[in-house]
Amino acid sequence: MRYISTRGKAPVLNFEEVVLTGLARDGGLYLPESWPQFSKNDIQSLAGMSYAAAAAFLLQPFLGDCVDEADFRKMTEKAYANFSHKAVVPVSQLGSNEFLMELYHGPTLAFKDVALQLLGLLYDHLLAREGKRVTIVGATSGDTGSAAIEACRGREAVDIFILHPKGRVSEVQRRQMTTVLDSNVHNIAIEGDFDDCQAMVKAMFNDHEFRDSLAVSAVNSINWARVMAQIVYYFTVGVSLGAPSRPISFSVPSGNFGDVYAGYAASKMGLPVDQLIVATNRNDILSRFFNSGEYRKSGVDPTISPSMDIQVSSNFERFLADLYGRDGDAIADLMSRLDRDGGFSVNMSQLNESIFAADRCDEEETLATIRQTLDRSAKLVDPHTAVGLSVGEKCRKHKDVPLVTLSTAHPAKFPDAVEKATGERPSLPKHMADLFGRDERLVDLPNDLETVKSFIKERARILSAA
Repeated sequence: MRYISTRGKAPVLNFEEVVLTGLARDGGLYLPESWPQFSKNDIQSLAGMSYAAAAAFLLQPFLGDCVDEADFRKMTEKAYANFSHKAVVPVSQLGSNEFLMELYHGPTLAFKDVALQLLGLLYDHLLAREGKRVTIVGATSGDTGSAAIEACRGREAVDIFILHPKGRVSEVQRRQMTTVLDSNVHNIAIEGDFDDCQAMVKAMFNDHEFRDSLAVSAVNSINWARVMAQIVYYFTVGVSLGAPSRPISFSVPSGNFGDVYAGYAASKMGLPVDQLIVATNRNDILSRFFNSGEYRKSGVDPTISPSMDIQVSSNFERFLADLYGRDGDAIADLMSRLDRDGGFSVNMSQLNESIFAADRCDEEETLATIRQTLDRSAKLVDPHTAVGLSVGEKCRKHKDVPLVTLSTAHPAKFPDAVEKATGERPSLPKHMADLFGRDERLVDLPNDLETVKSFIKERARILSAA
């Protein structure tokens, strides 16, 4: 398996190189040169497998000969052994042909655990084999940070620096990051929004001297391995609901486009997907794009679904690459126009042929959906899941096709919003019951690239060891 950059100018890499590199050196994102193909029989065979076995089966083609099959199977077994539900990603039914994909049974109660528990083990395996170290630099709108920290804490070959927008993540989300006191973990609160944090991380990757001197790598979904691991649950849940004998639709709360892009990848690999519904809050750049063809930035508005408070969706570039037939020059031009002019437009005829649909959900609709879901299904959902449920209902075309909404976080991660909607305050699981009594460690830094780079340089052990 070979990987190419969306912008067409970076070296072609193998899987190991892609994991350790993160962002391509031409500023683009890596994606597979071609999609592995699974037959109906292959997909049907998943019905008898554990989640770990399904992950090993579906993902091995992406690894090529970089990771031995037996070693990778051990990794998937270990990655999913500490999830609180035996199914890892169980499905619950809300109504007639309406389902929730529960992605919050990992150690930090969010869907990012499904990919990052595996990515942490891949880092261990690849770095130990090569005798290397890495400095992980990432930005989070709430959930990636805690899941990445949990996966990387205490690892001798890794230092991890996570940037989050100060005051724009939930109290639980922040404390899940800042109460991890391992010496290789560094939390940075940036004066700004998530897009500022993400832009800073991309700038660090594009500073090749900084990047090379610290062996910088990524845990954000700019790293292909993150998206790759998320493909699995579309297949396992799809099969549990009748695929490949019938198509399935998915409604995905979307900010950075990585989770819904994994569903797109699953469809390219053979899973019959009727619709992929892109559900946004009032930061609706993705919804506007799929309904108008125009992708244009505007200000980021804080909401009760903060993990989706994003205007520049990193993984969107991977979708554009396929939309433009892997024309790297065309993608580089679009990204240049986004930076220079604040946006660009595509021909709607290109979008009308895709499986995507999209809409937005405002704050009152989000609260109403949380309340209605509890009333009709006795199920508490977090505000991001509520956005998915609301928009899924708006965009759904075929009632006879199962509609699966991705429930991306445990409601206890957003207790204020849930309590406001329902009067019930969800409790944290036992292993986090003392979260608000734990010591915190973080640093506040200005929205200044050089200041953040200096902070990282002073603390990255790879430099002191050199």
